Amino acid sequence: MAVFIDTGVFVAANNKSDKNYVRANELMRQALEGKYGAIYTSDYVIDESITTALARTHDHRIAISTGSYIIESPRIQKIYTDADDFETAWAKFQKLGKKPMSFTDCVSLSHIDKRNIGRIMSFDSEFDGLVARMS
Repeated sequence: MAVFIDTGVFVAANNKSDKNYVRANELMRQALEGKYGAIYTSDYVIDESITTALARTHDHRIAISTGSYIIESPRIQKIYTDADDFETAWAKFQKLGKKPMSFTDCVSLSHIDKRNIGRIMSFDSEFDGLVARMS
């Protein structure tokens, strides 16, 4: 059993003004307590989380807090994207034209598929029908 955590959950968990703050913290608490098994995220999600936190709040401290929350957690396994992951994500991105997703989301799907993770913790409905989503 394992779960991949997406950008929106990390961003919401570190921003009290975010509409999903309470739910994100509940999901993260459960994940960090081991309720969902191993926890994964990727270098692309870390990048997007820090950037999104800064763009939404215009507060460098919140962006740093968001990054530190992920990077410094010993429970969150970080997946680093290699050339094979990138090529798989690019192929997914090109095929999903009728269901538009960001390239970062396609990288996430590539990691999920390659490692048989099975579910994603995300507030983005774009993942529905592609992987089991917890929100």
